[in-house]
Amino acid sequence: MHFQEWLRSLRSSVGLKAPESDDLRSLLPSLPLSNFSLSSFSLSPSSLLGLGALASLTAYYLVTRPRPMRPPCDLQAQSVGEPSCRRSALLEDDSLLEFYYQDTRTAYDMFQRGLRIAGDDGPCLGYRKPGQPYQWISYTEVAEQAQVLGSGLLAKGCQPNPNQFVGIFAQNRPEWIISELACYTYSMAVVPLYETLGLEAMVHILNLAEISLVICDREEKAASLLENKEKGVTPKLSCLVVFNDFSDAFLERAKNCGVEVLTLAQLMVSRMKPPQPQDLAVVCFTSGTTEKCPSVPTNNLSLSPKLNTFVSQVSMFCHGARVGFYQGDISLLMDDIKTLKPTFFPVVPRLLNRIYDKILGSVTSPLRRALLHYAVRRKQAELSSGVVRNNSLWDKLVFNRIQANLGGNLRFALTASAPISPTVLSFLRATLGCLIFEGYGQTECTAGCTFSMPGDWSAGHVGAPLPCAMVKVVDIPDMNYYAKNGEGEICIQGPSVFRGYLKDPERTAEALDSDGWLHSGDVGQWLPNGTLRIIDRKKHIFKLSQGEYIAPEKIENVYMRCVPVLQVFVHGDSLQSYLIGIVVPDPEVFVDWAKERGFVGSYEELCQNPDLKIAVLEDMKSVGKEAGLKSFEQVKDIYLHSETFSIANGLLTPTLKSRRADIRRVFQEQISNMYRKTAI
Repeated sequence: MHFQEWLRSLRSSVGLKAPESDDLRSLLPSLPLSNFSLSSFSLSPSSLLGLGALASLTAYYLVTRPRPMRPPCDLQAQSVGEPSCRRSALLEDDSLLEFYYQDTRTAYDMFQRGLRIAGDDGPCLGYRKPGQPYQWISYTEVAEQAQVLGSGLLAKGCQPNPNQFVGIFAQNRPEWIISELACYTYSMAVVPLYETLGLEAMVHILNLAEISLVICDREEKAASLLENKEKGVTPKLSCLVVFNDFSDAFLERAKNCGVEVLTLAQLMVSRMKPPQPQDLAVVCFTSGTTEKCPSVPTNNLSLSPKLNTFVSQVSMFCHGARVGFYQGDISLLMDDIKTLKPTFFPVVPRLLNRIYDKILGSVTSPLRRALLHYAVRRKQAELSSGVVRNNSLWDKLVFNRIQANLGGNLRFALTASAPISPTVLSFLRATLGCLIFEGYGQTECTAGCTFSMPGDWSAGHVGAPLPCAMVKVVDIPDMNYYAKNGEGEICIQGPSVFRGYLKDPERTAEALDSDGWLHSGDVGQWLPNGTLRIIDRKKHIFKLSQGEYIAPEKIENVYMRCVPVLQVFVHGDSLQSYLIGIVVPDPEVFVDWAKERGFVGSYEELCQNPDLKIAVLEDMKSVGKEAGLKSFEQVKDIYLHSETFSIANGLLTPTLKSRRADIRRVFQEQISNMYRKTAI
């Protein structure tokens, strides 16, 4: 066989371009090319076998080589529009997407679509007891139970919205979803309740929404609501539905204060009113921002409870997927994940940070650590070219155990709720070998308004606008952000934006302008490729990495009560789980206060004394505890600064308010050092 004929046949079979004669030696360095010419020659049997093996390997590689994901749009132009106002490049025009499927317009429709896809016996909701396999409730069983429960709610006086709301006070579990679907089936509005809201917020919610019936998962939670009823602070509450068994003593206690307690078996009636897209679906009370948390009512066009969980679950049902719940013990979560073998994993950044820390902490050998980092770099190189896979050589040698700990079947994950470090995100995209998307939004716009574009695996931004949202930035002159530069407060408009705060027109007017734009309070920056980066916060409220909201000025006002403290600046980072502070001691009392505790020196010397700093910190924590600050609201470290904040040094406004952005900039080094040295 002549080489030219073989090369021609190989080129025609796999589409190779013929190599130049000068490149031949580099292609086949082991062959005795000096013994033949390219025009005519014969090959020895061994050389023929070698060329055949090379041809087979080349063909195999070309057929099986990893191919990059084809993005749905130009990744260098992921959004279109003016420099300040942009929409998704996936849209053909400025008409925003309202419904992904024209026959699926409500949460009830979504579940019914999933029922059709999964079939009558298709698994829907899963649960397990410790050490036992998952048990599954089928789509048909869930639909039937939801209808029975909804019928019973109607029989007990719950009417389709907007007349009355149904509270759900339970841990995430199948019964929570069934209760939620029961309300949607009969056009009732849901009000999720959470223990973390606190007693005062719970009473406020029950009274504002005039809730008469609450569904609880166990007696202890129902008892806490009953206690409020006994105090006379929740007069409307008249019925409690409890999933778990309850005692006769609790039943008698409820009767004494005029509250009926029921089980699901007692709610057997049949009646149904099909929901409409304009019907109210959920009233979600956001947590942690104020003593009386604002409520966010949304209709079936823009659904919203604790949004990440809710949107993920509802969208999964729309495609006939099954949803498994963990046992309730966070220490057993990883065991649940390995048992469930999920394909989709909605996760908060805090958990991803734990996975990242656990991976790095488990590699103690310098050689293994070097191998891990090299493998990560090789996988990240594939990511940069658009290739996402879990079957590479590095996956088999290095990352296989990591992926097995998450079930070994993970195809994609979604992170939201708080920012995630670009380092952590890039690292986990490489090690987990799956698609990890990042979204941005808030309760008032039904969780998401921007989302990572498939195929764009860069980090440091929150993606492009979703097809259902128009996103713009507006000027913030006080912070030197201007829309003409592509920077400013992020505003959202579209069918996913909420209607307004329940019975609170004043706050509604603050959040929604006359043109229907939702003002987020976050500061964003448009990047050249059309994605959005979050760079600051307009309102002095931010979220820690675990999702807790922080109002720093409230905390600062508490700490100002400390005798040695003149000024204090509380700082938090959404990539960190705790607060730190910059403290200016009061020059008039600090020296004497320190002397009483055995510290002697000038004012400046005392500010540099690490032991005295600890004493000041302990005094601040004591005052904070007395004032009722929660543990996550207490600073974990402070820096004592000897120069007061003033108008002259640019750290105070003419009205003597802190210039927070400038203080953060001036003390960036100290802030970084505190986060680097402080261990929680």
